[in-house]
Amino acid sequence: MKILLPVDGSSFSDAAVAEVGARPWPAPTEVKIVTAFQAPITPTPEVWTISDEYYPELEQAAREQAQGIVNAAVAKLGGGLAHSVSLTGEVLNGPPREVILDEAERWNADLIVMGSHGYGAWQRLLLGSVSQAVVSHAHCSVEVVHGPKGSNDAKAA
Repeated sequence: MKILLPVDGSSFSDAAVAEVGARPWPAPTEVKIVTAFQAPITPTPEVWTISDEYYPELEQAAREQAQGIVNAAVAKLGGGLAHSVSLTGEVLNGPPREVILDEAERWNADLIVMGSHGYGAWQRLLLGSVSQAVVSHAHCSVEVVHGPKGSNDAKAA
C-alpha cells in the first residue's frame, strides 16, 4: 500500500500524521510525506531594482522552511511505525493542490491522508480549500482528518 501524507506544519496536518502513526498498516506499506512550497513571483521590471541575490535567497529560505516541516513530520511518525513500513519525505515546488494531486498520480498512491483546516463557507470561498480540491480530483481514495475541536491554527500551506 502507498500512502501519500501531505503536511504544512499546522496542527491539522499534525493530526493527520498522528492518525497515520496510530494505525497498523499491512506489510509492505510505503508512506511518503510531502510538502509544497512556491517560489516567489518575480515582479515586472521597474525603474528600481532589487539585488540579484534577493529572489534566490527568498526561494532558498522557503525551501529550507518546507524541508523543516517534512523533517519534523518524519521524526514524529518515524518511531511509531512498524518495521515493515517504509517512510520517505520530499519537498515539492508548486501550489499545494497541484503538487498533491500530481504526486499522488505520479507515485501511484493508494491513499492520501491529509488534514483539514475546517474553514467555513466564506473562508473556503476566499481562500480555497486544498483538501476539498484533493477529494474532488484525486485518482485514489482520500481521507481527510479533522484537527482537535477548538483548534484554530491559522498556518496555511
